[in-house]
Amino acid sequence: MSEWTSEELSKIEMAEELTIASLRGDGTARKPVTIWVVRHGDHLYVRSVNGSNGWWFRGTQTRHQGNIRAGGVAKEVSFVSVDPADVEEEIDAAYRAKYRRYPASIVNTVLTPKARAATLELVPIDQ
Repeated sequence: MSEWTSEELSKIEMAEELTIASLRGDGTARKPVTIWVVRHGDHLYVRSVNGSNGWWFRGTQTRHQGNIRAGGVAKEVSFVSVDPADVEEEIDAAYRAKYRRYPASIVNTVLTPKARAATLELVPIDQ
């Protein structure tokens, strides 16, 4: 694994959405899905609105790897489970700040206990 470059972090942070595709057991990519992504420090996070029952989230649990595209950045990543208690408030604040132009009823879907429990950090893989 490696670290994000400053340029990659900035581009992904500025992107409205991120396309994510996890890998199946045989290494082929699943159907991509578009989701929100936030940055906290030098880390990128995503959450499943439907918690651990979300189909795309369940897919990340097979190999814990896949690929993402956002802001002109395409990268292979590992999906690392996060203890929401460690960074819950910071990630919530990042979602509120980045997506503040949306109604609270929409933003709040990623701030529920179910969504918080399905928080993943996106960690780049050396290629």
